[in-house]
Amino acid sequence: MSTRAVADATPARRMKDPAQFVVCGVLVAVGVFLIVDALTLTAGFVKVDPVGPRLFPMVVGTGLVVCAVALAAAILWGSTGEEDGGEDVDLSSPGDWRTVGLLVALFVATIALVGPLGWAITGTLLFAGAATVLGNRHYVRSLVIGAVLGFGSFYAFYVGLGIPLPAGILDGIL
Repeated sequence: MSTRAVADATPARRMKDPAQFVVCGVLVAVGVFLIVDALTLTAGFVKVDPVGPRLFPMVVGTGLVVCAVALAAAILWGSTGEEDGGEDVDLSSPGDWRTVGLLVALFVATIALVGPLGWAITGTLLFAGAATVLGNRHYVRSLVIGAVLGFGSFYAFYVGLGIPLPAGILDGIL
């Protein structure tokens, strides 16, 4: 093997994958958004909260920016991700874009319907819909589990944390 072939195989000479830098950019964008948005928050519902509503998004946003910088430095120093591999992964089969599209549509519908229908109903439909899209064929069981999770999380936030979630059409009933 020639010395030129050995030099070309070193990590510094390997081609940098631009998709990895896109991930860094997305991490920075989300982190900066969280930090800027946290700075605009006012006092929370509970006046005796010593931490306030700003701390958690500030910590997460700062963590995302730090991780993006560390990832960019690792990429520049020649670090590359490993290829997918595993005993249950067929690398020759294409991705299941239908399932991904249906899940994205379900999340968009959840965002659009949480105001008018409320969290309890929308959370129920989100769980049952996601379970169905991912292959579950026990529709009634999915709806019951979704209802327990949707209504349970509604009351956990409202009673346990003092954070009101949208009640939607069930306003006055819940």
